Amino acid sequence: MLEIKYTLQGLLIYIAMGGYLSAFITTVVGLKRTGRVLYFFGFMTSCFSYGYRWYDAGHVPLQNLFEVFLCLGMIYPFSLFCRRVLRVGSGAADMLLGAVVLFPAGFIFNAEPQHLPPALQSRLFVPHVAVYVLSYIFMAKASFQAVMQLTGREYKSEEGLLRPEEATYRMIRAGFVLLTFGLILGSWWGQLAWGDYWGWDPKELWSLASWLVYVGYFHFRYMFGEKHARINSIWVIAGMAVIIITLLWVNLSRLFSGLHTYAT
Repeated sequence: MLEIKYTLQGLLIYIAMGGYLSAFITTVVGLKRTGRVLYFFGFMTSCFSYGYRWYDAGHVPLQNLFEVFLCLGMIYPFSLFCRRVLRVGSGAADMLLGAVVLFPAGFIFNAEPQHLPPALQSRLFVPHVAVYVLSYIFMAKASFQAVMQLTGREYKSEEGLLRPEEATYRMIRAGFVLLTFGLILGSWWGQLAWGDYWGWDPKELWSLASWLVYVGYFHFRYMFGEKHARINSIWVIAGMAVIIITLLWVNLSRLFSGLHTYAT
């Protein structure tokens, strides 16, 4: 059920969403310079919102889904990194993505600050969650590139950017390293917190499932290259679907109860 947050935290989220949506609209209609300014404004507001949450909660805000989506909203640096380093475009899509990932924080999940349970009072808490958040951003951007490849879209007016299939591969490589690192840190954390590297918890299983989907993508692309580019893209979209299940359904569904239910 949607619920408006009549708090300073909620106001900051809505302003950031408005900045991102305005940036997307102005960019689409051709006002790219104005769009970049609004995009940066949305990012700065999102950063301020995250910093306020940090101050209000008294710990790094990565404990629950509200805080994870709040963190995902700070997407602007990834746009710059992907364009300037990876040569991957889709700036307008990133603006829209920024608004989309802030929507659950602004209208769905409870924003009441919570104390960290003993299992989260670990030095591995922040790096484990942070690398997963970073990997999810890369995989989401890769999924957009995969959709572009399936629909036959190209960056005809922007020189130096990779074609969607190549851009997807480059994004997946970056995200997969982080995804792997997240699994390793999670296993280490499990040993410290519960005395076992692997507990067959539903969240662990679905995290492994998402990792294996991308392993399948790399294997298929290695075997066939770009000969079956559409199948490559379907692999990537399937991986993103499993990530969504891992992040949302496993945490919210009553079918999956386990050690990670605190994330709700």
